[in-house]
Amino acid sequence: MKKYWKLTKERFRKFFRYWDLLVLLVQRDVKMKYRRSFLGYLWSILTPLLSMTVMAIVFTQMFRRNISNYPLYLICGNILFSFMRESSTQAMHSVIDNAALLKKTYVPKYIFTLSKVTSCMVNFLLSLGALLIVMIATHQEFRWMNLLIVVPIFELYVFCIGLGLLLAAATVFFRDIKNIWSVITLAWMYLTPIFYSLQNFNESTKPGVVSMSNLALFIRRFNPMYMYIQQFRYFIMQYTAELVETPCGILIWRGAVYAVVMLLIGTFTFRMTKNRFILYI
Repeated sequence: MKKYWKLTKERFRKFFRYWDLLVLLVQRDVKMKYRRSFLGYLWSILTPLLSMTVMAIVFTQMFRRNISNYPLYLICGNILFSFMRESSTQAMHSVIDNAALLKKTYVPKYIFTLSKVTSCMVNFLLSLGALLIVMIATHQEFRWMNLLIVVPIFELYVFCIGLGLLLAAATVFFRDIKNIWSVITLAWMYLTPIFYSLQNFNESTKPGVVSMSNLALFIRRFNPMYMYIQQFRYFIMQYTAELVETPCGILIWRGAVYAVVMLLIGTFTFRMTKNRFILYI
C-alpha cells in the first residue's frame, strides 16, 4: 500500500511539473479555434443558439409531446452532447498532431490529450451563455438548484478524458478509427434523448421489431450521455417527465460509475501502449 501511494504521489508531482505547459496548450487551442473569426468567442454562444433554433423548428411538432419548455430541453441536451463529440474528436488526433514535438523532446504524451479535452471544456463553459439566454427568453425560473449543474459537468469531463485517452491511443495504431468514430457519434446522438423524450417510446407489438420499451430501458441503463444530460436538465428545469422513472440520485450514481470506469479504461490503455507510439507516429 505504501508503495502504491508513493507511486501515486510521484505521478501527481510529475503532472504538476507540466502544469504550465498544459495551460499554454489549452490557451493555444482556444485561440486557434476562433483565429481570424470576426465574432470570435461569441460563436461559442451563437452556435448552440442557432442549432437549438433549427432543431426546435424541425422537431417541435414531432417530439415535443410531454416536454415543457422544449427550446430549453433541446439546448441542454445539445450543448452537452456537442462537448462530448468535439472533445473526443479533438482528443483522437492529439498524439498524432504533436508527433514532431514528441520525437524531439520528452513530454508526457497524455498532456496533449488532456489539453484538447480541457480546451473543449472552456468552449463548453462559454456556451453556457447561450443556455442563460434561453432561460431568460423562455421565462425559466432561476433557483439555487441550478448551481448543481457542476455535478454532471464534472462527471462528463472525467468521462471525456477517459474516452479521449482511449481514442488517442487507438488512433495511433488504427487511423481508420477517425472515420468510424463519426459514424458512431451519429448513432450515439440518435440513441440519446436530445430532441425527443423517452416518454414518447410506446410498446411495439409488431413481430420481429425491437420493443421500444426495451430500447428505452437500454438507453437508460447503458447510455452515459443520457445520465449526464438528464441530470443537467433536472438541475436547470427542476423537473422532466422522465425523471419520475429515473430519480436524479440514481442518475448521479450511475454517471459517476461510468465516468470512473471510462477513466480507468482510457488511462490503462494509454499507459500500456504509449511507449510504442514513437514507432507509429
